[in-house]
Amino acid sequence: MPLAQSLIARIDALMTDGARAMIGLVGPPGAGKSTLSDALARHFAGRVQVVPMDGFHLAQAELVRLGRAARKGAPDTFDGAGYVALLRRIRSQAAGETVYAPEFRREIEEPIAGAIAVAADTPLVVTEGNYLLLHTDPWREVRDLLDEVWYVDVDDATRHRRLVDRHVRFGRTPDEAARWMETTDEPNARLIAACKDRADLIVQLDDEGPVKTRSG
Repeated sequence: MPLAQSLIARIDALMTDGARAMIGLVGPPGAGKSTLSDALARHFAGRVQVVPMDGFHLAQAELVRLGRAARKGAPDTFDGAGYVALLRRIRSQAAGETVYAPEFRREIEEPIAGAIAVAADTPLVVTEGNYLLLHTDPWREVRDLLDEVWYVDVDDATRHRRLVDRHVRFGRTPDEAARWMETTDEPNARLIAACKDRADLIVQLDDEGPVKTRSG
């Protein structure tokens, strides 16, 4: 996906004083957060580390124990406090220290601890996830740990198609994928959209890349 020059310039401006820049990408499921973070990783290669919030999914066995497996992806199916603690460590990372972050593997539907290494001299950290702008604890602490949060937006028809395709790709039938989207993804999407006005920037995506941006 080609990056808009305005996005590149915005990040370059945040890194001009030599301090680490921390950017958050937020948006509903299927909006294109991972696509945008991948594009940023390619453009800023050697200067960036992507740290997804999805690494803080609770393990499937714990979701079953708590009775939340059917709502996987909702705010209380993540270790939100752990995510906040990680961002705080990255924000105050000491010289020579490596901070390790977990990664979510869709092929096994489980988080893997210590999969992402954040070096102390990495000037840009991009974190992406659903709940970076929620008002409720512990998520409310995320915003102040980031320099900017961009809301990734896309039309609902495109987003729904992407979600169904994703669920089918990872093992659900088309009917199961459509039901999961309607009963699990969409309630979460509405919760996320309600926080849109807290973002610094709205990035409108289509399948080709950013089509426009505007301040939040």
